[in-house]
Amino acid sequence: MNSEGYQPKIAIIHEWLTNMGGSEQVVSVLLELFPNAPVYTSLYEPTNLVPSLAEADVRPSFLQRLPKFLRKHQNLLPLMPYAFEQFDLTDYDLVLSSSSSCAKGVITGTKTIHVCYCYTPMRYAWDSYHLYMKTLMGLKRWLAVWLLHRIRLWDRLSADRVDHFIAISHAVQDRIRKHYKRESLLVYPPVDIDRFTFTCEREEFYMVASRLVGYKRVNLAIEACNRLERNLVVIGDGEEQGRLKTMHGNKGKTLTFMGRQSDQVVADYLARARAFLFPGEEDFGLTMVEALASGCPVIAYGQGGALDIVEDGVTGVLFTEQTVKGMMAGILRFEELNGKGQGNFVPSLLRGKAEKFSKENFKKSLISALVELGVLSNSVLD
Repeated sequence: MNSEGYQPKIAIIHEWLTNMGGSEQVVSVLLELFPNAPVYTSLYEPTNLVPSLAEADVRPSFLQRLPKFLRKHQNLLPLMPYAFEQFDLTDYDLVLSSSSSCAKGVITGTKTIHVCYCYTPMRYAWDSYHLYMKTLMGLKRWLAVWLLHRIRLWDRLSADRVDHFIAISHAVQDRIRKHYKRESLLVYPPVDIDRFTFTCEREEFYMVASRLVGYKRVNLAIEACNRLERNLVVIGDGEEQGRLKTMHGNKGKTLTFMGRQSDQVVADYLARARAFLFPGEEDFGLTMVEALASGCPVIAYGQGGALDIVEDGVTGVLFTEQTVKGMMAGILRFEELNGKGQGNFVPSLLRGKAEKFSKENFKKSLISALVELGVLSNSVLD
């Protein structure tokens, strides 16, 4: 496969291509590396995608033939294993799966090498299972107990179909080791840092940019800023929006909800915010990198991907207790370290630290990983 001058035949597998998100951005960069590779996926909605994906050679599963009102991946989990197992990948030398759920479950032959770029083992089936179950009641809960038990069995079995894992963070490496009993290489996902600019002038407001759902813990940032009487701008929408809007600031300090905004608006606020607040725990955390690329320090809960991105006291502050008091302590420590002016958190330094997560570094790191694993030769992209 990796003999001199030979170009391997490559396929890319992805969960679903229905909206743009961090993992879909990864797929678009994979297509820059391997422009001749088809993309196999469960569901495909090209009108919701960037041109590079909308115009790609995308081959959806049998689920695509369902009526459009039924094509919601959230409701089709029981059928996802069957969908990915139906793809015939016999003709490919290398299969690259982009997976946090079922994409890694494709079946490959003995001559095909399967490398999984893993965002995380299924969180709702493993690490977040009990948290997820607390949100369900009655028959829906018991159906979820039955389904997720079966999914866990399939997920563990399908992990054995992967020849090599590549993880997006040290936290994900730990989960792969725990749940799949496998080691993995580390390649950070790509962030388009060139979209962001930085200035040395910061304004007197903190900022959150996030989907407003429970596990993001945006409530901690709101309550902490309320108690400390700090200005906070919240960008994003979601099921928690109504509840979070009831958490008003006091004594003239403002809590501003802006709803969902364009990338340009988010970039503008990141370029001006005093610091970016990240109270949740994520597998990686692209928005933290975007903040650093904007010269904006990050105050984050010190677990998950934050440990790979934020250098405590250099590019931001990590707090250890995921509570309102923990968030408050992080903000106060940041202000103490920051002092007057920029203190330790120099925007140009933050921008420089973000460079290691750039798209070009991702490409170089991924190719190096594939060469290290012996699935590509050094000359394959020449």
